[in-house]
Amino acid sequence: MLTFSPAVRVFVVVAPLDMRGSFDALAGATRQLGLDPTDGHLYLFLNKRRRIAKALWFDGSGWCVLAKRLETGSYQLPAFEATDTRVQIDGATFASLLAGIDFTAARRGWYRRDLDRKGIDTDLLT
Repeated sequence: MLTFSPAVRVFVVVAPLDMRGSFDALAGATRQLGLDPTDGHLYLFLNKRRRIAKALWFDGSGWCVLAKRLETGSYQLPAFEATDTRVQIDGATFASLLAGIDFTAARRGWYRRDLDRKGIDTDLLT
């Protein structure tokens, strides 16, 4: 698993990108957003169908491109405003996103059993 320093911020670009490009194309797309790709932060791009993800990172000595293609399903983005061009996420959310965890899925609530005053589960008594 990838681990980054807490100083490294992760930006997910909302607009889809053509995934045929590599280092220079991703750096150019980052510059078009008004960001500096050599600032040490990680930039994540997705294709139109959100099945392919590429991350661009400059560590000070060279470029790193991480690519992942899902065999089934698609990447689900965290909530963002309609006017946003990018969404900032933390490292744990980045790892969850690459693992394919759906941020839009309904969450299951905790089940609370009925207990009597002594703390005994009343469902077990019947």
